[in-house]
Parts: sequence; C-alpha cells; structure tokens
Amino acid sequence: MTSNRPDIRPRLGLRSVINVSGTMTSLGASIVVPEAVQTVEAVLTEFVEINELHRRASEEIARATGAEAGCITASCSAGVTISVAGCMTGADLARIEQLPDTAGMKNEVLIQVGHMVHYGAPIEQAIRLSGAKVVPVGTSTYAQPYHLAGKITERTAAAVYVVSHHAVHYGQIELSEFCAVCHAQGVPVIVDAASEYDLRGFLAKGADLAVYSAHKFLGGPTAGIVAGRKPLVRAAFLQNCGIGRGMKVGKEGIAGAIAVLDAWAARDHAAVRARERSCLELWRERFAAVPGLRPSIVPDPTGNPLDRLKVDVVEAEARTTAWALAAALAAGDPPVIVRDHEVEHGYFILDPCNLHPGEAEVVADQITATAKRIRGKPSPSLQELERRRYEALLAWPDRL
Repeated sequence: MTSNRPDIRPRLGLRSVINVSGTMTSLGASIVVPEAVQTVEAVLTEFVEINELHRRASEEIARATGAEAGCITASCSAGVTISVAGCMTGADLARIEQLPDTAGMKNEVLIQVGHMVHYGAPIEQAIRLSGAKVVPVGTSTYAQPYHLAGKITERTAAAVYVVSHHAVHYGQIELSEFCAVCHAQGVPVIVDAASEYDLRGFLAKGADLAVYSAHKFLGGPTAGIVAGRKPLVRAAFLQNCGIGRGMKVGKEGIAGAIAVLDAWAARDHAAVRARERSCLELWRERFAAVPGLRPSIVPDPTGNPLDRLKVDVVEAEARTTAWALAAALAAGDPPVIVRDHEVEHGYFILDPCNLHPGEAEVVADQITATAKRIRGKPSPSLQELERRRYEALLAWPDRL
C-alpha cells in the first residue's frame, strides 16, 4: 500500500520523484529521521548561543565517533575545505584571516590520483578553496607507499584520503598504510567519508580527521561533520572566523546533526537492512521476468553494510539500452531516478534506502511497464543524452 503522507512537492511546483539512486545531494540527500525533524522544528523558534551549541555538538560527535572533538559545518565538502585550512593555519587567527593567501604557511595537500573524484564538483576544488595546492600521488590505477612518501616535503600541510563509490577501488594505498607513511613525516590525514556508515573505523585506522555528511545515511538536515584530534578540530572550527564564514551552518543544522547522531546509536540497523532486502528481492523477482533485464543483488563497493540491485540491460534482448531506460524512467509519471553513474557499461543500480512505504512496488511497476513501452523504439545515444543534460544545466533558471 502507498503512504497517505502529505506531499508538499506539487505545491512547490516540483515533480514527486521516487529516489532509487541513493543518498544523492541532487535529489535532496535523504529522508530526514523523525528525531531530527522534531529537533529542528523546536530550535527554529528559539535563540541559542551558537558556539555553545557547537560545543554540545562536539561532545556528541566525540561520543559517536570516538574522536577527541568534532564540529559541524555546511556540508562534507565544506568540512574538507575547513579541515585543510585548519591544517595550514592551526589556531592562529591572523593566519585564519589571511586565507586563501597561504604565504608563510605549509600549503601542499597530497591526494591519490585515483581519489580525485567528482561528486558534483571536483574534490580538488574543495581543497583549493582553502588556498592550498593539490599535489597528486601515483596514477589513476596505481599508487604505492613510495609514491606518497616521495611527494612529502617541508611544504606538505596535509593529505586527503577519499572513501567513495566514485573512487578507483584497486591499485590504491590502503588507509592504515597511507596514515603510517604520512605520520612518519608529521603529516595529518583527512578522510572524506561523506556517505559512509562507519563512524569510528577511519579514525581507528589512523586518520587525524574524518569528515561525514549529516544528510546522507545518518538522515539529518544538510550539514557536514568533522571529527578527530582536538587541536585540528579546533583549527577547523576557527575557520568560521575566516573562509569558513561562507560555509557556516545554522542552529537547525547543528541541532539536527546532534539529533541524528543520537538517533543513529538507537537505530535498529538490522530491521532497516531487512526492509531494504525485501525491496531487493521484490525487484529481482519482478525484473527477472522482463526480456533483456538481468537483475542481481550486489554489495556496496566501499564496504557499507548494505546491498543494492544491479540491473544489466542486454540490448539485443531488451531492444533498448540501459541509458534509454534510465532516461525514460526519469521522465515518467511518477519519475523514478535510478543510479546511472556507470550506465555506459550497460547497467544501472537501484538503491532502496530512501523509499517511502509502497514505493518499491511503484518502482517495480514503472520499470516493468517502461521497458515494455520503449522496447524496439529509437532511442538517443548516450552522448546525446549527456549533451541535453549539459545544455539544460547551462540554461538554468530557464527550462529547455
């Protein structure tokens, strides 16, 4: 049965999309958990001392992650920027106000080439926003500890390590070894763990700072969570007096992050996985009967404790392509947005983590009906679809 919850989107002139892409910023990230909704509603009408609220958040972050301290910022991307900035300035307010001019500071930041991802913007840009210089390590598919050690100089301020499905998943330096090489020469390590479940493991493996999105698996309002060693967290927090001012987070974001971290500890994760598994089994059974669709359940590529459904589209049998089916689903009624990051390889992914009650059945019906409707019909090339997407972006706020 479908949910009878009120839907504000039509009143805002928006389509009522169904998200099976995952915790994507472009779709609003996640369904915010009730505890955070209630906390945000309650704090919005009150005045608070922001730095005291930040101090309370630090306590909650420390409890949840095992870190010495933590702070909240506008997003995980902002968290990377202020973390890099903090590694360059320390708690020196004069240097903080000097950024992005890094004269007189260590200003080089190391990152493996295979970790130079694009998550809607390049990770290198998040680093450069602080004034730092990006120093690539290794090649896209091959990086070794000696590559990392060879790039460390007296100008090295920090190293960034990215955990993401966008990153290359072979031929990279493992985190604990990455940290060991950096620490041997006094270089702090920042982990970009935007969409990761593990709130403790990256720090336990040696990271000095770990940065998360509050608005992804945690299910909070948009915010970034920085956790780690107290001096570095303090230096990152103090960027609010400098370049971090434009990345500040409001009382609702801080209070919401506190609420979701508390709720995370009490969440029945086994029950969540069971609900997701039932969706995956439903889809696998339904799509196995559709000509040309090959559904299979696959694990998360970064080790998060969840599975997704991979739908291979065999063009000769489906008489359409994976990208044509994904585009038709996005244009449907209701629109179904799949994870199509690697659609050129002939498949897309379905993620059940952001479904409201009854939507799994709607997704099954939509994919089955759409595959039948477009079967054998001419479809645009992948290049044409990408061109249309690019042109639509550049035409904003006009609609093509």
